[in-house]
Amino acid sequence: MTVPAVPQRLAAPEPGWTDSVDVVVIGSGVAGLTAALKARELGSVLVVTKDVVASGSTQWAQGGIAAALDPEDSPEEHLQDTLVAGAGLSDPEAVRVLVTEGPEAVHDLIDLGARFDTLADGEISLGREGGHHRNRIAHAGGDATGAEIERALVAAVKRAKDIRIIEHALVLDLLTAADGAIAGVTLHVMGEGQLDGVGAIRARVVILASGGLGQLYAATTNPSVSTGDGMALALRAGAKVRDLEFVQFHPTVLWLGKSAKGQQPLVSEAVRGEGAFLVDHTGKRFMLGQHELADLAPRDIVAKAIMRQMLATGKDHVYLDARHFGDEKWRVRFPTILASCRSHGIDPVRELIPVAPACHYSSGGVRTDLNGETSVPGLYACGEVACTGVHGANRLASNSLLEGLVFARRIAAHLATGLPEQRDPVEDTRTPGLVDADVVPELQRAMTVGAGVIRSAAGLAEAGATIAKLMELPYDEPGTPGWEATNLVTVSAALIAAATVREESRGAHWREDHPDRDDRNWSGSLDLTLPAVRDRAVPQATFVPRVSEENDRHG
Repeated sequence: MTVPAVPQRLAAPEPGWTDSVDVVVIGSGVAGLTAALKARELGSVLVVTKDVVASGSTQWAQGGIAAALDPEDSPEEHLQDTLVAGAGLSDPEAVRVLVTEGPEAVHDLIDLGARFDTLADGEISLGREGGHHRNRIAHAGGDATGAEIERALVAAVKRAKDIRIIEHALVLDLLTAADGAIAGVTLHVMGEGQLDGVGAIRARVVILASGGLGQLYAATTNPSVSTGDGMALALRAGAKVRDLEFVQFHPTVLWLGKSAKGQQPLVSEAVRGEGAFLVDHTGKRFMLGQHELADLAPRDIVAKAIMRQMLATGKDHVYLDARHFGDEKWRVRFPTILASCRSHGIDPVRELIPVAPACHYSSGGVRTDLNGETSVPGLYACGEVACTGVHGANRLASNSLLEGLVFARRIAAHLATGLPEQRDPVEDTRTPGLVDADVVPELQRAMTVGAGVIRSAAGLAEAGATIAKLMELPYDEPGTPGWEATNLVTVSAALIAAATVREESRGAHWREDHPDRDDRNWSGSLDLTLPAVRDRAVPQATFVPRVSEENDRHG
């Protein structure tokens, strides 16, 4: 196994300023802002976000938020669809929490001011996406659900005068006490002002809601801020990260040519939910007969089918056919996607839409219990950065916004039983490290080729070896590009470690050298940790069988 050794802490200047607060929330998407709004009743709250407060992944969510809101639907049916999509690794108890508390969480969002699309009688209009056997996807603005939810949450936070926000700030590392518990964070504020540069914030609780890792790959639906920062700093603080090998590649991302890099336009699964279908270059519908739901099969199945089609034909994309929608349906139901396609010279009303899989969502993350607690006392996590056990090996469409809502609420409810005492941070004597920012394009290429949709032992080893060589390059002075690059390297190393160990194909993890699902040997999760040493360390993967998972949650 070739897995790079990564820094134990980031090289950074000593903090030039200090502050103190009860609760620090890292991230300003649906999970972070919900956590902040609920936690402000318990003490002082500070939200730290890398860009402006509304810039995270939530605003890009097109399809909607899944919940059993229809009288004909039920939480039990939502639970079963989620478990099927999770390919045997979802935690049934966590899923039950999600589906039973989900409807109330959505109605709270409506009370907060979120405006979902409705039918003529005023009832919420519910759509359908891959893996769902019922119409249970609430959407807003046709295909702008995330943007509407983010708008409502940002407005509520700004109305709440007791929530402080620091924008344009990158959290560097967690401050810990002598017993390993959380004592605060260090961060760098990118801009001029009273809190300019590197500082330290003492805190009783830190809530990670920092989003995903999409920028590990050359093409992703994630914004540029999604550099795995929360997962990386959690690993450096001694937290366990679970199921990181299960990276979901969205099947239908607008294909813009071989040279396209970075954030790519998403073509929501809701388009297929309304009747669009996939075809190859000859016009043949290749999903028929591959799954009972055909084009609406779970995402891992559709992404694999597209990749197989591309490999068999030598093409680098397939097509989505939604021409039968007509102009009005496109304008009313999918105005954002319509505008995006047309801005790139494609008219979906009259033309096929070229699509290919791209990195979309991390089903794994910082391991938590049902209250959002991680293995580090005082550190909580929710949203994409967390692994609550809901998604298993593959996330069911539109469960992500709901998970962020539900588990952020649960964190606040748990903290209401009593915030921990403020701890004194100890001096961090580990050797600081940094990676040159210029390595990122080559890292993304290595991850896309060796640890992308299709994986093998040889490909993963080559990706690991390439990244290890990149880490030996000299670097300039510490700064945001280098810190983000180091976080990307750290998460890449952990992902490669997990993907190498899991010798089977399951959900979003596809090993061409182990093409079958193997419940006898791999019915369980992989927990990743960084060994506690002074210098660089190689992420270690430990298999946790499902039968012992409940006893192991805090092991």
